[in-house]
Amino acid sequence: MTETKSNNNGLKVIAGLLGVVLLGTIIYTVSLYQDKKKTTEALTQEKELVVEDLNNLKSEYDKAILESNATNEELVAARDNIAKYIDSVQTMKADIASLSRYRRQVSVLKEEREKLLRQVDSLTQSNTLLAMQRDSTFVELEKQTVFNDSLIVQNTQLADAVERGSALNLSTISVDAVKERTSGKLVSTQRAKATDKLKVCFTVASNTIAEAGDREFYIEVLGPQGNVLGDGYSKTTDAGSSITYSKGTNFYYENDALDVCDYVNKPAGDYQKGNYMVNVYDNKLKLLGTSKFELK
Repeated sequence: MTETKSNNNGLKVIAGLLGVVLLGTIIYTVSLYQDKKKTTEALTQEKELVVEDLNNLKSEYDKAILESNATNEELVAARDNIAKYIDSVQTMKADIASLSRYRRQVSVLKEEREKLLRQVDSLTQSNTLLAMQRDSTFVELEKQTVFNDSLIVQNTQLADAVERGSALNLSTISVDAVKERTSGKLVSTQRAKATDKLKVCFTVASNTIAEAGDREFYIEVLGPQGNVLGDGYSKTTDAGSSITYSKGTNFYYENDALDVCDYVNKPAGDYQKGNYMVNVYDNKLKLLGTSKFELK
């Protein structure tokens, strides 16, 4: 019986100890919960303060943009950037590290705001000064505009004169009907059936202001019926002018007078009797010279 009583006392002691441990655990758990609750509330308040600061910054930018006479791209970009930060803070899970980072970012954004607003003030003052200067110089600008228009007209006229002066011209043009002998020698003829080729020669006049270089002129041979002899090539300028010509002839021009000769071969069949006309055009299809001849 004494042993049973001793066992009961031991169980009571153990139960008491377990009760103390359980009570301590409960107290500790409650303490942890309350600490966590306080920490969560503090972090939530801190998060709300960060959002409030960001919203205040955004409102200041909205006001500055509305007061600005012209849209300031830097102000708009800064405001939009703050709006992104607000969204990020509102959707993030609050913790000390994140809030500290955003707090530092708010400080950076405030400094940036002060800098941008100073720039806006400076620009506003500059714009006001410029407006005053514009009003005071408006008449002078009108005078300058009239003067500039006059210069444009003069320059255009001068450019046209230079272009006309630099254009090439022919001083002479001649056409000779020739027959090719078996030896290869070419002799002049006036007979239509005997003609094998037309020899077209012209002299390009000297021009010191013309640009030296490769040039191409176009030879147009018109038969008695007004038809174009030869292969009938086509040429169209950027301005829309066009001709059908018999042959293009190339030469190198060096500003001095230059004699150029080329041959137009016999078309299919013999040449017809009658009057012929030869025209020479430059690369812009300007008619430079005309020559007429008759084949009998």
